[in-house]
Amino acid sequence: MADFRLAAEARTEFGKGSARRTRRAGRIPAVLYGHGQDVVHLSLPAREFAAVLRNGGTNALITVVLDGQEQLALTKSVQRDPLTRVHEHVDLLVVRRGERVTVDVPVVVVGEAAAETLVSVELNTVSVEADATAIPETVEVDVTGREAGNGVTAAELSLAGGATVLTDPEALVVNVMAAPTAEQLDAELAEAEAEAGIEREESAPAEEGTGEGDVVPEPQDQGSGESIESTENS
Repeated sequence: MADFRLAAEARTEFGKGSARRTRRAGRIPAVLYGHGQDVVHLSLPAREFAAVLRNGGTNALITVVLDGQEQLALTKSVQRDPLTRVHEHVDLLVVRRGERVTVDVPVVVVGEAAAETLVSVELNTVSVEADATAIPETVEVDVTGREAGNGVTAAELSLAGGATVLTDPEALVVNVMAAPTAEQLDAELAEAEAEAGIEREESAPAEEGTGEGDVVPEPQDQGSGESIESTENS
């Protein structure tokens, strides 16, 4: 597991106005706590912190350097703007080397299930206990050759480095289902349209003799009811 270093700065001003000024300066307001120490208010460089999450994931181990002192920390929570996705605030948890911590680790599916099946991830993350310096970035679930109905439960997950899965062993992590037939898909679509109040238009049957390419004669003017006869030149 990579160890990232971030140069932190102490914060002495608080409130929304101070937080906005901090973000305008290219930094993220943050707090550092844990192991009984007082909460430390600081800021982190925004670009470098984003790179940590991008390259190390949400459970990346960070060495926070503040006033010449170093502390190991894990990202406990990150607040992001729902529209701009800008990091607005970060909570950091102090950890120590050799300490075991509990974190949520993303699930990643690998391999190809049997033909005519669909794979559904039921749990996006699983709870894991691991050494603070050896947290797995992901939990891989191999579905190679699995038939419909043969999903993967938490009890089947295997982790390296002494990490332990804490999620309920019977919890279904990845489900393998039979792929629906064309008839089933059409029936589901019809049901969804009916629930939404959408009526399907039925195509009218074509009249005999009016198929594509046929010429439909225009109706003749019946006038007073007398037939119109062709005349020859006399």
